[in-house]
Amino acid sequence: MIDFFTMWGVMIMASIGMSPLMSRAQSDTAVFAGGCFWCMQPPFEQIDGVIKVTAGYTGGHTANPTYEEVCSGTTGHYEAVEVVFNPSVVSYEKLLEVFWRNIDPTDPQGQFSDKGLQYHTAIFHHGDHQRQLAESSKEALRKSGKFSNPIVTKIAPAGVFYKAEDYHQEYYRTSPLRYKMYKTGSGRDQFIHKTWNNGAQEADQPGADKRAKRVYQKPSKSELGKILTKEQYAVTQENATEPAFHNEYWNNHQEGLYVDRVSGEPLFSSRDKFDSECGWPSFSKSIDTANVTEKIDRGFLMTRTEVRSKAADSHLGHVFTDGPKPTGLRYCINSAAIRFIPKEDLAKEGYAAYERLFK
Repeated sequence: MIDFFTMWGVMIMASIGMSPLMSRAQSDTAVFAGGCFWCMQPPFEQIDGVIKVTAGYTGGHTANPTYEEVCSGTTGHYEAVEVVFNPSVVSYEKLLEVFWRNIDPTDPQGQFSDKGLQYHTAIFHHGDHQRQLAESSKEALRKSGKFSNPIVTKIAPAGVFYKAEDYHQEYYRTSPLRYKMYKTGSGRDQFIHKTWNNGAQEADQPGADKRAKRVYQKPSKSELGKILTKEQYAVTQENATEPAFHNEYWNNHQEGLYVDRVSGEPLFSSRDKFDSECGWPSFSKSIDTANVTEKIDRGFLMTRTEVRSKAADSHLGHVFTDGPKPTGLRYCINSAAIRFIPKEDLAKEGYAAYERLFK
Protein backbone atom coordinates (compact mmCIF):
# COMPACT_ATOMS: atom_id res chain seq x y z
CA MET A 1 0.00 0.00 0.00
CA ILE A 2 1.33 3.46 -0.90
CA ASP A 3 0.93 5.90 1.98
CA PHE A 4 0.29 9.60 1.59
CA PHE A 5 3.99 10.49 2.09
CA THR A 6 5.03 8.37 -0.90
CA MET A 7 2.25 9.73 -3.10
CA TRP A 8 3.05 13.27 -1.99
CA GLY A 9 6.74 12.89 -2.87
CA VAL A 10 6.02 11.62 -6.38
CA MET A 11 3.49 14.39 -7.08
CA ILE A 12 5.80 17.17 -5.85
CA MET A 13 8.78 15.98 -7.88
CA ALA A 14 6.63 15.87 -10.99
CA SER A 15 5.10 19.29 -10.36
CA ILE A 16 8.44 21.05 -10.06
CA GLY A 17 10.06 19.21 -12.96
CA MET A 18 12.46 17.12 -10.85
CA SER A 19 13.69 13.68 -11.75
CA PRO A 20 14.84 11.27 -9.06
CA LEU A 21 18.00 10.82 -11.11
CA MET A 22 18.73 14.53 -11.29
CA SER A 23 22.28 15.43 -10.30
CA ARG A 24 22.49 17.23 -6.97
CA ALA A 25 25.03 18.76 -4.66
CA GLN A 26 26.87 16.46 -2.29
CA SER A 27 25.43 17.99 0.89
CA ASP A 28 22.51 20.09 2.02
CA THR A 29 21.15 21.25 5.37
CA ALA A 30 17.73 20.91 6.98
CA VAL A 31 16.58 22.31 10.32
CA PHE A 32 13.69 20.91 12.36
CA ALA A 33 12.24 21.83 15.75
CA GLY A 34 10.26 19.04 17.34
CA GLY A 35 10.31 19.72 21.03
CA CYS A 36 13.11 18.31 23.17
CA PHE A 37 16.10 17.91 20.87
CA TRP A 38 17.21 14.81 22.76
CA CYS A 39 14.36 12.99 21.04
CA MET A 40 14.78 14.60 17.62
CA GLN A 41 18.46 13.90 17.05
CA PRO A 42 18.28 10.07 16.97
CA PRO A 43 15.57 9.59 14.30
CA PHE A 44 17.67 11.42 11.72
CA GLU A 45 21.13 10.43 12.83
CA GLN A 46 21.14 6.86 11.57
CA ILE A 47 19.47 7.32 8.20
CA ASP A 48 21.64 6.43 5.23
CA GLY A 49 22.69 9.65 3.54
CA VAL A 50 22.58 11.74 6.70
CA ILE A 51 26.07 13.04 7.37
CA LYS A 52 25.67 14.80 10.70
CA VAL A 53 22.91 15.79 13.14
CA THR A 54 23.51 18.55 15.68
CA ALA A 55 21.27 19.58 18.57
CA GLY A 56 20.98 23.32 19.06
CA TYR A 57 18.94 26.49 19.20
CA THR A 58 17.47 28.68 16.46
CA GLY A 59 14.65 31.07 15.59
CA GLY A 60 15.26 33.56 18.40
CA HIS A 61 16.98 36.87 19.03
CA THR A 62 19.70 36.04 21.57
CA ALA A 63 23.18 35.33 20.23
CA ASN A 64 25.02 32.25 21.55
CA PRO A 65 22.29 31.29 24.02
CA THR A 66 22.84 28.80 26.81
CA TYR A 67 20.48 25.95 27.59
CA GLU A 68 19.34 27.72 30.75
CA GLU A 69 18.56 30.90 28.80
CA VAL A 70 16.56 29.01 26.18
CA CYS A 71 14.64 27.12 28.88
CA SER A 72 13.68 30.43 30.46
CA GLY A 73 11.59 31.18 27.37
CA THR A 74 13.05 34.66 26.98
CA THR A 75 15.35 34.13 23.98
CA GLY A 76 12.72 33.32 21.36
CA HIS A 77 14.75 30.25 20.38
CA TYR A 78 13.43 26.77 19.65
CA GLU A 79 15.22 23.57 20.58
CA ALA A 80 16.05 22.16 17.17
CA VAL A 81 18.28 19.84 15.18
CA GLU A 82 20.42 20.72 12.18
CA VAL A 83 20.63 17.83 9.70
CA VAL A 84 23.44 17.79 7.14
CA PHE A 85 22.63 15.25 4.44
CA ASN A 86 23.62 14.02 1.00
CA PRO A 87 20.58 14.67 -1.23
CA SER A 88 21.74 12.10 -3.76
CA VAL A 89 21.27 9.43 -1.08
CA VAL A 90 18.37 10.71 1.02
CA SER A 91 15.83 13.31 -0.07
CA TYR A 92 14.55 16.30 1.85
CA GLU A 93 11.10 14.77 1.40
CA LYS A 94 12.24 11.70 3.36
CA LEU A 95 13.55 13.92 6.16
CA LEU A 96 10.19 15.70 6.31
CA GLU A 97 8.46 12.35 6.62
CA VAL A 98 10.72 11.35 9.52
CA PHE A 99 10.06 14.70 11.17
CA TRP A 100 6.27 14.41 11.02
CA ARG A 101 6.36 10.85 12.32
CA ASN A 102 8.23 11.86 15.47
CA ILE A 103 6.18 14.82 16.72
CA ASP A 104 2.64 15.87 17.61
CA PRO A 105 2.05 18.58 14.97
CA THR A 106 -1.26 19.60 16.57
CA ASP A 107 0.10 20.79 19.94
CA PRO A 108 0.09 24.62 20.04
CA GLN A 109 1.80 24.82 23.44
CA GLY A 110 4.86 22.62 23.00
CA GLN A 111 5.46 18.90 22.80
CA PHE A 112 4.02 16.33 25.18
CA SER A 113 5.06 17.13 28.77
CA ASP A 114 7.27 20.06 27.67
CA LYS A 115 5.47 23.37 27.23
CA GLY A 116 6.72 26.76 26.11
CA LEU A 117 7.88 28.43 22.90
CA GLN A 118 11.21 26.62 23.01
CA TYR A 119 9.36 23.32 22.57
CA HIS A 120 7.08 24.39 19.70
CA THR A 121 7.39 22.53 16.40
CA ALA A 122 8.76 24.21 13.28
CA ILE A 123 10.43 23.56 9.95
CA PHE A 124 13.12 26.13 9.19
CA HIS A 125 13.70 26.06 5.44
CA HIS A 126 16.77 26.98 3.42
CA GLY A 127 15.33 28.60 0.30
CA ASP A 128 12.17 28.40 -1.75
CA HIS A 129 12.62 24.77 -2.76
CA GLN A 130 12.63 23.50 0.82
CA ARG A 131 9.79 25.88 1.70
CA GLN A 132 7.66 24.52 -1.14
CA LEU A 133 8.30 20.93 -0.11
CA ALA A 134 7.63 21.69 3.55
CA GLU A 135 4.35 23.45 2.80
CA SER A 136 3.25 20.67 0.47
CA SER A 137 4.03 17.99 3.02
CA LYS A 138 2.15 19.89 5.72
CA GLU A 139 -0.88 20.19 3.44
CA ALA A 140 -0.67 16.49 2.55
CA LEU A 141 -0.62 15.61 6.23
CA ARG A 142 -3.66 17.81 6.85
CA LYS A 143 -5.60 16.21 4.01
CA SER A 144 -4.66 12.71 5.10
CA GLY A 145 -7.04 12.89 8.03
CA LYS A 146 -4.39 11.45 10.34
CA PHE A 147 -5.14 14.19 12.87
CA SER A 148 -8.51 15.66 13.79
CA ASN A 149 -7.02 18.86 15.23
CA PRO A 150 -5.33 21.55 13.11
CA ILE A 151 -1.67 21.16 12.11
CA VAL A 152 0.05 24.06 13.90
CA THR A 153 3.71 23.39 12.97
CA LYS A 154 5.35 26.61 11.82
CA ILE A 155 7.26 26.91 8.54
CA ALA A 156 9.79 29.76 8.49
CA PRO A 157 13.12 30.77 6.92
CA ALA A 158 16.18 29.33 8.61
CA GLY A 159 18.31 31.73 10.60
CA VAL A 160 21.47 31.34 12.64
CA PHE A 161 21.75 27.92 14.25
CA TYR A 162 23.61 27.75 17.57
CA LYS A 163 25.05 24.39 18.60
CA ALA A 164 23.90 23.24 22.03
CA GLU A 165 26.26 22.26 24.80
CA ASP A 166 28.26 19.05 24.28
CA TYR A 167 26.40 17.13 26.97
CA HIS A 168 23.20 17.49 24.93
CA GLN A 169 24.70 15.90 21.80
CA GLU A 170 23.69 12.27 21.22
CA TYR A 171 22.11 12.14 24.65
CA TYR A 172 20.38 8.87 23.76
CA ARG A 173 23.82 7.29 23.47
CA THR A 174 25.62 8.96 26.36
CA SER A 175 22.76 8.56 28.86
CA PRO A 176 20.58 5.78 27.44
CA LEU A 177 18.68 4.97 30.63
CA ARG A 178 17.83 8.59 31.42
CA TYR A 179 16.90 9.16 27.80
CA LYS A 180 14.51 6.20 27.68
CA MET A 181 12.91 7.20 30.97
CA TYR A 182 12.41 10.75 29.71
CA LYS A 183 11.04 9.76 26.31
CA THR A 184 8.57 7.32 27.81
CA GLY A 185 7.68 9.57 30.76
CA SER A 186 6.98 12.54 28.48
CA GLY A 187 4.39 10.56 26.50
CA ARG A 188 6.22 10.88 23.19
CA ASP A 189 6.85 7.16 22.79
CA GLN A 190 3.25 6.22 23.38
CA PHE A 191 1.94 8.91 21.04
CA ILE A 192 4.23 7.84 18.18
CA HIS A 193 3.33 4.19 18.46
CA LYS A 194 -0.38 4.88 18.76
CA THR A 195 -0.47 7.38 15.89
CA TRP A 196 1.72 5.57 13.39
CA ASN A 197 1.04 1.95 14.38
CA ASN A 198 4.72 1.44 15.18
CA GLY A 199 5.69 2.75 11.75
CA ALA A 200 7.81 5.65 12.96
CA GLN A 201 11.56 5.68 12.62
CA GLU A 202 12.62 4.21 15.96
CA ALA A 203 14.70 6.89 17.61
CA ASP A 204 16.55 4.50 19.87
CA GLN A 205 17.50 2.01 17.19
CA PRO A 206 20.15 3.31 14.79
CA GLY A 207 19.04 2.76 11.20
CA ALA A 208 15.91 0.93 12.27
CA ASP A 209 14.27 1.62 8.92
CA LYS A 210 16.71 -0.80 7.27
CA ARG A 211 17.68 -3.11 10.09
CA ALA A 212 14.34 -3.80 11.79
CA LYS A 213 13.60 -6.62 9.33
CA ARG A 214 16.42 -8.70 10.79
CA VAL A 215 15.35 -10.62 13.86
CA TYR A 216 17.96 -11.68 16.41
CA GLN A 217 17.06 -14.75 18.45
CA LYS A 218 18.61 -16.92 21.11
CA PRO A 219 19.19 -20.53 19.97
CA SER A 220 17.93 -23.43 22.09
CA LYS A 221 20.02 -24.71 24.99
CA SER A 222 21.04 -27.78 23.02
CA GLU A 223 22.14 -25.63 20.08
CA LEU A 224 24.14 -23.37 22.38
CA GLY A 225 26.05 -26.40 23.60
CA LYS A 226 27.11 -27.06 20.03
CA ILE A 227 28.04 -23.56 18.88
CA LEU A 228 29.72 -22.23 22.05
CA THR A 229 32.97 -23.28 23.63
CA LYS A 230 32.97 -24.19 27.31
CA GLU A 231 34.26 -20.74 28.24
CA GLN A 232 31.81 -18.92 25.96
CA TYR A 233 28.93 -20.84 27.49
CA ALA A 234 30.10 -20.13 31.04
CA VAL A 235 30.40 -16.40 30.34
CA THR A 236 27.21 -15.81 28.35
CA GLN A 237 24.89 -18.26 30.13
CA GLU A 238 26.34 -18.53 33.63
CA ASN A 239 27.65 -14.98 34.17
CA ALA A 240 31.28 -16.08 34.42
CA THR A 241 34.24 -13.78 33.78
CA GLU A 242 37.16 -14.70 31.53
CA PRO A 243 40.80 -13.96 32.55
CA ALA A 244 42.07 -10.43 31.99
CA PHE A 245 44.74 -10.04 29.28
CA HIS A 246 44.15 -13.66 28.23
CA ASN A 247 41.16 -13.29 25.94
CA GLU A 248 40.56 -12.86 22.24
CA TYR A 249 39.87 -9.16 21.76
CA TRP A 250 41.41 -7.18 24.64
CA ASN A 251 44.21 -6.02 22.34
CA ASN A 252 42.42 -6.13 18.99
CA HIS A 253 42.99 -2.95 16.95
CA GLN A 254 41.25 -3.90 13.70
CA GLU A 255 38.32 -1.84 12.45
CA GLY A 256 34.99 -3.57 12.52
CA LEU A 257 31.84 -4.50 14.36
CA TYR A 258 31.40 -6.47 17.58
CA VAL A 259 28.19 -8.51 17.74
CA ASP A 260 26.61 -10.75 20.36
CA ARG A 261 28.26 -14.16 20.24
CA VAL A 262 24.92 -15.94 20.66
CA SER A 263 22.38 -13.95 18.60
CA GLY A 264 24.46 -11.74 16.32
CA GLU A 265 22.95 -8.51 17.67
CA PRO A 266 25.20 -5.52 16.75
CA LEU A 267 26.66 -4.17 19.99
CA PHE A 268 29.88 -2.18 19.67
CA SER A 269 32.09 -0.51 17.08
CA SER A 270 35.89 -0.53 16.97
CA ARG A 271 35.64 3.26 16.61
CA ASP A 272 34.45 3.39 20.24
CA LYS A 273 36.99 0.89 21.57
CA PHE A 274 39.80 2.20 23.77
CA ASP A 275 42.63 0.85 25.88
CA SER A 276 41.50 1.01 29.49
CA GLU A 277 44.41 -1.14 30.69
CA CYS A 278 41.94 -3.45 32.44
CA GLY A 279 42.67 -6.48 30.26
CA TRP A 280 39.24 -6.76 28.64
CA PRO A 281 37.77 -5.07 25.54
CA SER A 282 36.51 -1.64 26.56
CA PHE A 283 34.10 0.64 24.70
CA SER A 284 32.90 4.18 25.43
CA LYS A 285 29.38 3.47 24.13
CA SER A 286 27.21 0.90 22.40
CA ILE A 287 26.17 1.47 18.80
CA ASP A 288 22.55 0.52 19.46
CA THR A 289 21.04 1.10 22.89
CA ALA A 290 18.07 -1.07 21.93
CA ASN A 291 20.34 -4.13 21.83
CA VAL A 292 21.88 -3.60 25.29
CA THR A 293 20.18 -3.86 28.67
CA GLU A 294 21.50 -2.99 32.11
CA LYS A 295 20.73 -4.42 35.54
CA ILE A 296 22.08 -4.03 39.05
CA ASP A 297 24.62 -6.68 40.03
CA ARG A 298 25.25 -7.01 43.79
CA GLY A 299 27.54 -10.02 43.58
CA PHE A 300 30.96 -10.22 45.27
CA LEU A 301 29.91 -7.82 48.04
CA MET A 302 29.76 -4.85 45.66
CA THR A 303 27.20 -3.04 43.53
CA ARG A 304 27.87 -2.84 39.80
CA THR A 305 25.86 -2.36 36.61
CA GLU A 306 25.74 -5.51 34.54
CA VAL A 307 25.41 -5.32 30.75
CA ARG A 308 23.41 -7.95 28.84
CA SER A 309 22.31 -8.33 25.23
CA LYS A 310 18.63 -7.70 24.60
CA ALA A 311 17.52 -10.59 22.39
CA ALA A 312 19.83 -13.36 23.63
CA ASP A 313 20.04 -12.14 27.23
CA SER A 314 23.75 -12.96 27.16
CA HIS A 315 25.92 -11.77 30.02
CA LEU A 316 28.36 -9.36 28.34
CA GLY A 317 30.17 -7.65 31.20
CA HIS A 318 29.71 -4.45 33.20
CA VAL A 319 29.57 -0.72 32.55
CA PHE A 320 31.45 1.78 34.70
CA THR A 321 31.53 5.58 34.88
CA ASP A 322 35.31 6.00 34.58
CA GLY A 323 35.48 6.09 30.80
CA PRO A 324 36.67 8.82 28.41
CA LYS A 325 34.67 11.87 27.43
CA PRO A 326 32.13 12.66 26.12
CA THR A 327 30.25 9.63 27.49
CA GLY A 328 32.34 9.05 30.59
CA LEU A 329 31.43 5.36 30.27
CA ARG A 330 33.53 2.19 30.12
CA TYR A 331 31.76 -0.89 28.84
CA CYS A 332 34.04 -3.67 30.10
CA ILE A 333 33.11 -6.67 27.95
CA ASN A 334 34.12 -10.33 27.92
CA SER A 335 35.65 -11.37 24.59
CA ALA A 336 33.87 -14.70 24.98
CA ALA A 337 30.50 -12.91 24.79
CA ILE A 338 31.14 -11.12 21.51
CA ARG A 339 32.26 -11.88 17.97
CA PHE A 340 34.32 -9.50 15.85
CA ILE A 341 33.49 -8.86 12.18
CA PRO A 342 36.16 -6.94 10.21
CA LYS A 343 34.74 -3.96 8.31
CA GLU A 344 35.61 -5.56 4.96
CA ASP A 345 33.42 -8.57 5.82
CA LEU A 346 30.33 -6.69 7.01
CA ALA A 347 28.37 -7.02 3.77
CA LYS A 348 29.25 -10.69 3.40
CA GLU A 349 28.03 -11.38 6.95
CA GLY A 350 24.78 -9.44 6.49
CA TYR A 351 25.76 -6.22 8.25
CA ALA A 352 26.14 -3.97 5.20
CA ALA A 353 24.03 -1.25 6.85
CA TYR A 354 26.87 -0.72 9.34
CA GLU A 355 29.57 -0.09 6.77
CA ARG A 356 28.90 3.64 6.99
CA LEU A 357 30.30 3.63 10.54
CA PHE A 358 33.76 3.18 9.08
CA LYS A 359 33.69 5.72 6.26
